[in-house]
Parts: sequence; C-alpha cells; structure tokens
Amino acid sequence: MPKVEKGSAYDLASYLPVGNPVEKIHGWKKQGADICYLPSRRIKNEIDVIRWVLKKYHFPDSANLFYRRQEENYQDVAERVLPDVLIEDDCESIGGEPEMTYPQIKPESKEKIKAIPVKEFGGIDHLPDDVDKLKSYNWK
Repeated sequence: MPKVEKGSAYDLASYLPVGNPVEKIHGWKKQGADICYLPSRRIKNEIDVIRWVLKKYHFPDSANLFYRRQEENYQDVAERVLPDVLIEDDCESIGGEPEMTYPQIKPESKEKIKAIPVKEFGGIDHLPDDVDKLKSYNWK
C-alpha cells in the first residue's frame, strides 16, 4: 500500500464502514441483488486499496468494483453498468447535486435506474432490508 499521511482523506486503508452496511448489503445479496461498487478513486493502486478495504470488512462481491476510466465521469460508469438501484451520497461537502452521479445521467438511462441519495457520511442503515422495497423506496 502507498505511504500517505495517517488520518488524511488519502489514507484509504483506514476507511471505516458507517453504521452496519455489511449486514445490510449481505441481506440484499441473499435476496438476489447483484452488488457493485463505484468508488471515488480511479488510480489503480488506490482502487486496489479500496478493494482491500471492502474485503477487510467482508463486503460481498468486492470484485465488482467499477471505476472511472481515463476521460470517464461517474455518470459514464453508471450508464455502462446500468444498475437497477444506484445508492450514492448527496455530495454535500463538495457542492451537492451538481456533483452527484444520477443527476448527470442521460434521460434514457435514468428511466432504467432507481436513484437513492443518502446523507454524506450518514450510512445506509435506514434503507429497507427488502430488495423489492428498496427498488420502490421514495427518498423524498
């Protein structure tokens, strides 16, 4: 792992899950959900550290880590993967909705994706345990 200042935002290896997302996501997987991750990082060694953190905390499907390729934005990845549900934080600290993935997605792709924004650093514990309820979850 690369050497970075301990405790900085770049100290990816020290990232901790907020709340109990591992149990929640395992529950969704048991109901048949395909789990994919889209981290903020795009450099290979940083992606490797994120994958290591997912494995360390036993997140399911840690191999399903999609990231932005050269010249790609988050919406490009979301449109390439086309998840049924896209859960993303509200990007409050960096500008809110203009920085989020879903608002930037093309309309024809938006029709195929259920967006669920969550409070930045707020976790996902409040989301439904039932995948069908998650797919129809109204966050407003």
